[in-house]
Amino acid sequence: MTAPRAACLIGWPVAHSRSPLIHKYWLATLGIAGDYRIEPVRPEDVAAFVSHLAARGYVGCNVTIPHKESVLGLTVPDDRARAVGAANTLWFDDGVLRATNTDVEGFIGNLDASAPRWHRDGRALVLGAGGSSRAVLFGLLERGATTVFVANRTLARAQDLAARFGERVVALPWTDIAAVLPQVQLVVNTTSLGMEGQGALDIDLAPLAVDAVVADLVYAPLVTPLLAAARARGLDTADGLGMLLHQAVRGFSLWFGQTPEVTPALRALVEADLARSR
Repeated sequence: MTAPRAACLIGWPVAHSRSPLIHKYWLATLGIAGDYRIEPVRPEDVAAFVSHLAARGYVGCNVTIPHKESVLGLTVPDDRARAVGAANTLWFDDGVLRATNTDVEGFIGNLDASAPRWHRDGRALVLGAGGSSRAVLFGLLERGATTVFVANRTLARAQDLAARFGERVVALPWTDIAAVLPQVQLVVNTTSLGMEGQGALDIDLAPLAVDAVVADLVYAPLVTPLLAAARARGLDTADGLGMLLHQAVRGFSLWFGQTPEVTPALRALVEADLARSR
């Protein structure tokens, strides 16, 4: 008898993740005999764990901090993972362990669902130049963005991204944010500013056009000060929880053979869990 398929999440630390809640909900909803587990893996152990993934009974895994970059050298990454420089989803394809980055489609899928008009103008502003910003940039450029400003407190990091992604990406000093707000249709926060326990993201959104869209990758709190300010102006918004849910879809499909849906019931389940943990 064939054992039920199982996937896992590797990271260090990793116990805080809501990924098991999401994937186990889909397994139950779709009637699939499978499992999704948490596997705390120290950085020095990641190569050994990944190389024996199948022997451990897994058909694939999610990858979170601090392993997203290191797994590239342990797998066959696709164009997205190579362009972003990080992978968050691994799966076996005819015995080959492949890697991709579903943060890209998670971000874009959430935008499409939350603010369908977001891409009618080709200009955007991305706040932050870390790993998440690379996935956001890839997604925006893939969808035809003409100009993406990247603002970061350390300008050199923004300049590195501009060099990596090409002439459509423009590095911007953090102090110049206000100057470009009237020029953009979309603002995306990829920093930890606004997250519970972190500093505030102090930006005046008044210069934005009345039909602009604001997205925040932070999901604790669900409504960050940035999103609250955008909604107070009547702007369309996309929150970090939506991205978390949408980025999980493709991995589940690769591991378990069915494509799940991001539904209001699933979102309510995760929202309730987040509220309980506060």
